[in-house]
Amino acid sequence: MKAMILAAGYGERMRPLTNSIPKPLLPISDKPILYYTLQLLKKNGIFEVVINLHHLPDMIMDAFGDGSSFGMKIHYSYEKEILGTAGGIKAAEKILKDGTFLVINSDILVDIDINKVLEFHKQKRAVVTMVLRQDTAVDRYGAIEIDSDGRIRRFLGKPEYKGSLPLKKMMFTGIHIVEPEIFDEIPSKKYCGITEETYPKLMNKNTLMYGYEFNGYWIDIGTPERYENAKGEVAKIFNTY
Repeated sequence: MKAMILAAGYGERMRPLTNSIPKPLLPISDKPILYYTLQLLKKNGIFEVVINLHHLPDMIMDAFGDGSSFGMKIHYSYEKEILGTAGGIKAAEKILKDGTFLVINSDILVDIDINKVLEFHKQKRAVVTMVLRQDTAVDRYGAIEIDSDGRIRRFLGKPEYKGSLPLKKMMFTGIHIVEPEIFDEIPSKKYCGITEETYPKLMNKNTLMYGYEFNGYWIDIGTPERYENAKGEVAKIFNTY
């Protein structure tokens, strides 16, 4: 399985830190954030990745090269204009279209067994499996609601749910396993958000979309405060990397 790392953003909430360095290169324990993502993928048997770039792209390419020093193969997908999460995935279609692939945000630290998620994905015969977690602020982030079997039934409050059993509200971790048929639902060379546009469209077509419940370590390094928290935790969480 291949993976795509979404790394094209400006890191607006992390300014001024990201004015002169892309967020994926911010250091934690003397290693860039993106290093931990690559090591997670490698630990789970994923050795070929594509990284989309826009903000200060040369710095990321200079830091990681073709991936050979990590025992990996790294492709880069440069976006002259930012294409959004789905648009960025569409731009990498030639690399990813030959099978099931993983998508992961570049600004998270997580300790997850990706192979267990893949096993769940295959058992459910899902087109999309989103890794979800419980959070007290789930409504603020945007709830993904699943039924007792894990199937996603409501997405950011839509559509109206007519089932008799209650749904569980979860939040999206920025990790998903996807089948290449989603490329048919994403416009080419246009800005498109995966959670805002593509996934709701798939759900309206009754596409099999599931949520994998994850309870392990995860942090979104989206603000300076969370960045500082991550720096204090990474040594004990990722001491095997």
